[in-house]
Amino acid sequence: MSNNSTFMTVHRSRRRFLVQGASVAAAVAAVPALVCAQGRPVLKAGDQKGGLRALLEAAGGLEGLGYDIQWSEFPAAAPLAEALNAAAVDSGPIGDAPLIFALAAGTRVKAIGANRSDSYGTAVLVRPDSPLKTAADLKGKSIATNRGSIGHYVTLKAITSAGLKPEDVNIRFLAPADAKLALTQGSVDAWATWEPYTALAEVSNHARVLVSGRGLLPGLSYLAATDSAIAAKRPVLQDFLQRVVKAQLWSYRNVDAYSAALARIIGIPPEAAKLQFERRQQQWVAIDAQVIADQQGTADFYRRVGLIKQPLDVRGTFDTGFGVSG
Repeated sequence: MSNNSTFMTVHRSRRRFLVQGASVAAAVAAVPALVCAQGRPVLKAGDQKGGLRALLEAAGGLEGLGYDIQWSEFPAAAPLAEALNAAAVDSGPIGDAPLIFALAAGTRVKAIGANRSDSYGTAVLVRPDSPLKTAADLKGKSIATNRGSIGHYVTLKAITSAGLKPEDVNIRFLAPADAKLALTQGSVDAWATWEPYTALAEVSNHARVLVSGRGLLPGLSYLAATDSAIAAKRPVLQDFLQRVVKAQLWSYRNVDAYSAALARIIGIPPEAAKLQFERRQQQWVAIDAQVIADQQGTADFYRRVGLIKQPLDVRGTFDTGFGVSG
């Protein structure tokens, strides 16, 4: 089977899971806030491809839970943010830029945990034979990405850093699988995306990195939770976050084992799983003054380029009462 066929087969299987996940989310929304039929707390956990569930399963981090987890998976941050806004999920991983977009739209969530990683894999990709060499070459070109995503953010950062304006490029808002197909078929000139999509495109020789996020992005992402879940399920969220932190530490002590498990769980080639994992070098950190300042910088940038209409003070969008000790 070709790499492209593998990608589309994986996408179709994931799409079936997404439909099932949406059904689960709708069903769980009808469950009382803390108690399921068996009398155990329920955490409605959102996830993105290559995210928390794969990490926790590989590390054995779901053993001995005192609560049940109802998982719903999403292909990108935007639909996850919509699910948070609708209270279909209690929490989920989300990048710094998508979180700003969600908050500006009125979503009642807070970041309860923060991590930093190498931003190389958040990148603008082009076909291997593309004549484009620098961000400045994107003038007048079409770029596919998700609206409000970290890919959208790196696009705007890349072009403005090259002296261009947002209106100098044609941004087409497409989901990751559709954007990847548009790039390989030549209907767009570039695709702005994130891991594991970047690594998958590279190892399958469907794309190369034109502009990476290094030096453009602070490399922040978060575990976000709804205000209602924080109020009703704080101990559950604290335990879940702590399990994620410990699983992350385990993963970097067991790179080969985790990469193999990640490839199997999310359905991508082992070499893509290992590439995206090793270069991210993700670390959970305390929500400190620097994290808040970097997030404010992201909000201010979105305001300058017109993606949010009003200034946003990000200080109130963090809950610093959750620990991340390893």
